[in-house]
Amino acid sequence: MATNRSCALWSYCGLRWSRVMRCCPLPGFRSSWPRGPLGVRHLSQEKQATETHFGFETVSEEEKGDKVYHVFESVAKKYDVMNDMMSLGIHRIWKDMLVWKMHPFPGTQLLDVAGGTGDIAFRFLNYVEAQHKGKLKRQLRAQQNLSWEEIARKYQNEEDPLGGSRVVVCDINKEMLKVGKQKARAQGHKAGLAWVLGDAEELPFDDDKFDVYTIAFGIRNVTHIIQALQEAHRVLKPGGRFLCLEFSQVNNPLVSRLYDLYSFQVIPVLGEVIAGDWKSYQYLVESIRQFPSQEEFKEMIQDAGFEKVTYESLTSGIVAIHSGFKL
Repeated sequence: MATNRSCALWSYCGLRWSRVMRCCPLPGFRSSWPRGPLGVRHLSQEKQATETHFGFETVSEEEKGDKVYHVFESVAKKYDVMNDMMSLGIHRIWKDMLVWKMHPFPGTQLLDVAGGTGDIAFRFLNYVEAQHKGKLKRQLRAQQNLSWEEIARKYQNEEDPLGGSRVVVCDINKEMLKVGKQKARAQGHKAGLAWVLGDAEELPFDDDKFDVYTIAFGIRNVTHIIQALQEAHRVLKPGGRFLCLEFSQVNNPLVSRLYDLYSFQVIPVLGEVIAGDWKSYQYLVESIRQFPSQEEFKEMIQDAGFEKVTYESLTSGIVAIHSGFKL
C-alpha cells in the first residue's frame, strides 16, 4: 500500500511540473504531447512516454487511455447492475446526496462529465422539474382570484417544465453514452438533455459556459487529473460550482479491512459472474486504491484555481463529495 501511495504522489508531482512547462515553456523546448481527436495523446518521437498507473500496473499514459476506454466499453451494458451489486444499492443514495448538495435552481446549466449512463443527469432533471413545479404552485396560490379553468390553462401553457435548466452529459466512451440514451428514452427524458462525446482533459465547450460541473466516479480514471480539473474551471462561469463524487480513503481500521476484503475478494468475482469480466472489475477496485486521499485531492482542486474547496466523507469515508467554486 505504501508503494502505491508513493507512486500516486510522484505522479501528482509530475503533473504539477508538466503544468508549469506548458504554461511557461523554456527557450528551445517544445511540448512532447501533441493532441489528437478527443484528446488522445500520441507517443513522442523525441521522448519516451511518461509512465502512469492502470490499477496496480505501470503503463504509459497513452496505454492507460486505451485500457480505460476498453474497460468501460466492456462493462457499459452491465454497469448499472454491477453498481447495485458492488455497493449493495448505496450508490443511489450517494448520487442523490450529490444532487441535494448541488441544490440546483430552475435555469441551472449543468455539465456532467464521465456521466455516460445518465444517473446524475436524470436526477438533476427530476430535481429541477420538481423545484419549478413547486415555484409555479406557490405563484398560483398567491393569486387567489384565479378560477380553476385559469389555473389549468396556466399549467397547460407552461412550455418548459424545467424552467430553462439544461444538462449536457459528456463522456469519452461511445458505449456508455449509448446506454445513457437508451435509459433516457425508457424514462421519458427528452427536454433539457444533450449528449456529447468528449474528453475530460480537453472539453469541447467554450469558456464560462456552465453553472455547475459534476463528475461522479469518473475522475480517478482520467490520465491527467490536474488537466481535467483545469478544464472544469475553464468551462464554469464565474461563481460556478465544481462537485466531484469519488471513492476515498477509509480511516476506520476495522471498516478498512472489511472493505478491502469485499473489494478484492468479492467484487471481481461478481464481475465475472454477472458481466463475464473479472479483469475490468479488478481494475476498478485497484484504481480506487490509487486515487489520492481526501486532503491530497482537495489540494489538487485548489491548484486548478478553485476557491472555498471543501469535502464531505460519506459511509465511513468510502466515498467523498468534494466541492469548490470558480470566483
